[in-house]
Amino acid sequence: MNGPYFTTFDEDVASAFAVYCCISISHSLMYQKVIAAQYRNSLANELMVYHMKSLMYQKLQRSQHRNKLANELMIYHMQVASEEVQELAQSEIPPPSHWHPNFSKFNYPPREVPEDETPLCCLSMFEDLGFISRWRIKRDTLARFILMVKRGYRNPPYHNWMHAFAVAHFCYLCIKNFKLNEYMEDIELFALFVSCLCHDIDHRGTNNSYQVASKSVLAALYSSEGAVLERHHFAQTMCIVNTEGCNIYENLISKDYQHVLDLMRDIILATDLAHHLKILKNIEAMAKDKFEKTNLKHRKLLLCLIMTASDLSDQTKPWDSTKHIAALIYNEFFSQGDLEKSLGRTPPEMMDRERARIPDLQIGFLDHIALPVYRVLQDLFVEAKVVHNTVKENHRHWEKICALIKLRRGGSCEQMSYEQILALEEEANSLPEDEVKSVTQNGH
Repeated sequence: MNGPYFTTFDEDVASAFAVYCCISISHSLMYQKVIAAQYRNSLANELMVYHMKSLMYQKLQRSQHRNKLANELMIYHMQVASEEVQELAQSEIPPPSHWHPNFSKFNYPPREVPEDETPLCCLSMFEDLGFISRWRIKRDTLARFILMVKRGYRNPPYHNWMHAFAVAHFCYLCIKNFKLNEYMEDIELFALFVSCLCHDIDHRGTNNSYQVASKSVLAALYSSEGAVLERHHFAQTMCIVNTEGCNIYENLISKDYQHVLDLMRDIILATDLAHHLKILKNIEAMAKDKFEKTNLKHRKLLLCLIMTASDLSDQTKPWDSTKHIAALIYNEFFSQGDLEKSLGRTPPEMMDRERARIPDLQIGFLDHIALPVYRVLQDLFVEAKVVHNTVKENHRHWEKICALIKLRRGGSCEQMSYEQILALEEEANSLPEDEVKSVTQNGH
């Protein structure tokens, strides 16, 4: 080895060593696949139990083929009745205005649609956006897909099917009111709308940090890649798409088929707020430099922006609607906080029902997360001004409540229930404007 050149013996040693290296790497990759398969098996079992809730699971655990059976049974128990599919598929599709004359306006709160009518309402939006004819979607396939997606959502206080429906509705509004077909390709809009419906499938009412800290099966599967829940939501979406009779993309040509799946993956992963904060400056720069449809990077950034704006759209509804939805959010937050306490951990302030200062938290969220999103949306689309203004109005309501607490009640709202805080609304609205301004200028 110390000579001026390699000898034949040196080459033989190197070749043998390379073989052992290849074997080691191969074994390592195989081991990773085995571990991942075990985690997926655990996840399939967990999902199956959630959808079955029966003693059959105990028998299944003793089966030699439980991995395969668990996945098959998970899909089986998520299935919807054929009668339900046919009823939806054969229904006459009404126009969106059937639900309300203002259905296509930004101030309409979509949660007013009765939940049992939301699948038909989704069909109506698909039809109105031209997706059914453009992509040759079979009516029964679309009906089954929508019902399967709805069934795939659990029922935590906030991240449930009605949240997904509201997000899809805001996306619908953006496509219609911003004329997004002039900014993006047809297939991008199709992927965007479907992603909004699917973006939180099987959400458990806890965030990514909790998944990692609790060493959940989801964290074991996805934590190395980041965005644990978002990757799971996409995986569940693909599980539904690949279920017989649910593939709404079946008539796409091969190139478009792969493209739409890639788009959905990127769009659903973009719902991770950590991802949004990383690209916000790029989105703002795009808005400043003027959007170019031929620029692929611009279109990708716009897709991410519309997805985030849709995901946060409860903040864009009139105060009488958004104040009640915030109660659902904190109910879910506090449930996670209680779980964390049961594990001996101290939850973040916003998830601790004994420490959370809800008005301050809401103002902070609007200042640092929501308002920047709708500000840049307004920079891109003049039609978004009404959305931005509504968010600012809601911000003002929270400022008044916060000011009242500071001026009249010693500044503390810890251990006040959400209902007690909202009970201050009428008194807060009667505060002189100069008092509110004085408090807000001195900081929250």
